[in-house]
Amino acid sequence: MPGNIEEYALIGDCETAALVGSNGSMDWLCWPYFDSDACFAALLGDDSHGHWQISPRGPMTKTSRCYRGDSLILETRFETDGGVVTLIDFMPPRGKASDVVRLVRGDSGTVEMRMHLVLRFGFGVNVPWVKQGEREGELLAICGPDMAVLRTPVLTHGEEMTTVADFSVKAGEAIPFVMSYGPSHLPVPSVIDPFDALRDTEAFWSEWAGRCTYDGDHRDLVMRSLITLKALIFQPSGGIVAAPTTSLPEQLGGSRNWDYRFCWLRDATFTLFALMNNGYSSEASAWHDWLMRAVAGAPAEMQIMYSIYGNRRLLEWQADWLPGYQGAQPVRIGNAAHGQLQLDVYGELIDAFHQWRMAGLELDGDTWSMERAVLEHLAEVWNQADSGIWERRGPGKHYVFSKVMCWVAFDRGIKSAEKFELRAPLEKWRALRDQIHREVCAKGFDEKQNSFVDHYGADVLDASLLLLPAVGFLPPDDPRMIGTIAAIETHLMHRGFVLRHDPRETPDQPLPIEGAFLACTLWLADAYVLAGRIDEAKELFDRVVGVANDVGLLAEEYDPDARRQTGNFPQALTHIAVVVTADNLSAAMAECGKKPAVQRSQ
Repeated sequence: MPGNIEEYALIGDCETAALVGSNGSMDWLCWPYFDSDACFAALLGDDSHGHWQISPRGPMTKTSRCYRGDSLILETRFETDGGVVTLIDFMPPRGKASDVVRLVRGDSGTVEMRMHLVLRFGFGVNVPWVKQGEREGELLAICGPDMAVLRTPVLTHGEEMTTVADFSVKAGEAIPFVMSYGPSHLPVPSVIDPFDALRDTEAFWSEWAGRCTYDGDHRDLVMRSLITLKALIFQPSGGIVAAPTTSLPEQLGGSRNWDYRFCWLRDATFTLFALMNNGYSSEASAWHDWLMRAVAGAPAEMQIMYSIYGNRRLLEWQADWLPGYQGAQPVRIGNAAHGQLQLDVYGELIDAFHQWRMAGLELDGDTWSMERAVLEHLAEVWNQADSGIWERRGPGKHYVFSKVMCWVAFDRGIKSAEKFELRAPLEKWRALRDQIHREVCAKGFDEKQNSFVDHYGADVLDASLLLLPAVGFLPPDDPRMIGTIAAIETHLMHRGFVLRHDPRETPDQPLPIEGAFLACTLWLADAYVLAGRIDEAKELFDRVVGVANDVGLLAEEYDPDARRQTGNFPQALTHIAVVVTADNLSAAMAECGKKPAVQRSQ
């Protein structure tokens, strides 16, 4: 049975990632890319669905772990009565092949160890054919198009369609296990030196982390969030996956299980802020290039999400042979929400390009032509019902945040055209911007609650309303925003965290239908900063980072009743929100009590 979500740590090579439990078991790896089939899927089932464990054979007196400095090199320390060993896990930045390196280092005494490798391609269902390779200590595992090669000086043998090894490690020894991936129709991947790879990997992350310009509070956690974001960037294309996992439940034991191994346009502006404001303009540039390629074509065909390469068909199906994370079913592969109409993404896209210009960074010459085409299309569809930011399945509604982001799209288009002298039908855009603003204030505001609501005519709220002052729709001291924040504090706060959905929607549900949404909790902190409520913002920020696991990682959500992380893990949007809120707080505190300018450029 897999461990709690927060018991896992991340390693990766900027093209895929693996999750390693605190017990030394690698329970999740999609190979060779983020959106490939998993060859270790025990996370969504049990050990028989694929895992790779290296740990002491006997009882352990203590286990601890950490990342090596500002890197993605994981060190798990096992203490036993006989001695102490450290398991060093990492994936070298992608070379000709994808490699996973596991080094067992003896720190004191002698420790008896066991290695248990269960390779199961096709999300835990396909058993490979295993044979000895041409080199000593080399095993080849082949199944259909996939090939994995294990190289180690330790003698291995087969047991019930798995590979095992029993060995001992003395103080001063370091025993390597290297597994490499390659297509089965090509030659066996080249041998790498695991110790050279360790030095190269440490140097890679040290150089990258050295570019960070953040110097505020919680620097270690902000740096870990930035490293996690870097790990989720698909290096060949610049696309950023929302998470490296699928179907980790938003509610423990529930059915709200989705595949997040894709790239959402919605994250565009948040991502640009996190990267640009902390010294990573080259990654921001690669993200811009991915955006341009992904949305190329007719604006009416623009999607809310794409694959890591920009593919559009993300067909959803269920892996019914997997029992799901601790019984949470179904296990979904692909994401049917890619076909939804979600109007807010138009605003996020145009806003991202405006922020890029305001930062003084160069844009592709075709960018403005694309933006104009998008806005011309939005002029025809902004008044339609849509599925909203939370990707509701079912009939569309006129979601308030969707309409606000349509306002943002025209507002930023107007601002870019005026400031940078770009040709545009400004009179038309101004009229649409003003019309949308009037309509939202008339139809999306509930006078009885003194609050904006989830959708036109609703009497419930949703957490995306917290972003209205951040995007400049209304100033933070507007009575309607003060009332909205107060209503969210009353109805969406649960044990100090913010729910994205109003519990009044489901009055028969005794508990929230999912965990508290960590990014939304940080959006409330940002709203506090804008309102000058700095102490409350800092308290909320500290509460969120306080539920990060022992190596600084956060999932999509947190269940404050069970005190467990929930949802896909680690979640890019959560870590982006950590960085953005930390930047906002740092700027606010540097101003010594003056009102900080954390709004997006207006």
